[in-house]
Amino acid sequence: MKTRLIFTFFFSILGILSWAQDKKETKKEPLKYEPNFMIGFDVLNTGAAFFSDRKLYQGFISSKVRGNVHAVAEAGFEKNIYQKNGYDAKVNGPFVKLGAFYMLAKDAENEFNGFYAGGKVGGSFYKQEYMAIPVRGFGGSSSSVAFPSSSQSSFWLEGTLGGRVQLFESNFYIDVNLQPRYLVYTTKQDDISPMIIPGFGRSSSKFNMGFAWNIAYKF
Repeated sequence: MKTRLIFTFFFSILGILSWAQDKKETKKEPLKYEPNFMIGFDVLNTGAAFFSDRKLYQGFISSKVRGNVHAVAEAGFEKNIYQKNGYDAKVNGPFVKLGAFYMLAKDAENEFNGFYAGGKVGGSFYKQEYMAIPVRGFGGSSSSVAFPSSSQSSFWLEGTLGGRVQLFESNFYIDVNLQPRYLVYTTKQDDISPMIIPGFGRSSSKFNMGFAWNIAYKF
């Protein structure tokens, strides 16, 4: 009887110790943020600006926040004109985008190499001017009217799907991404929808697609 009690007590202690150890192992230590930053500049659209009416300059800064999650902020400036179907307009102004992305697949040796997907909220505060807007007059005649420069604002949702790869053994990376966009809200001048929105592109449709080819540096 005593032997049975001793074995029961012994295995009870082992069970308690084992449970306590499992509890200790499953209790995760809070992850601490270690400062890390990657800064990039879009060289593709900057280069294209020399050969088109669209002058687009943009860059980003991102930081790994936790696990596979990275926060990202973008900013830029765009100057463009719209001359189509009787419209003659020009815009210019800055824009910003804030969001995050998740590394879907990454290099085992370098967690900043890989493919990612995420989303951002974008906004632009810009000036626009209409030199000509087509109007239909009496008897089917056509003419145009002009509107002075005005300040406007627009906001949109933007997805991001891309990848980045390290250049050799340096701190430089190539970062390429697609940016599907959906226009959520925009102000209007005399009930006229804007033709172009800096950072969003042509706004004749609520949907648009952007593309960036960046050279980035990791600190």
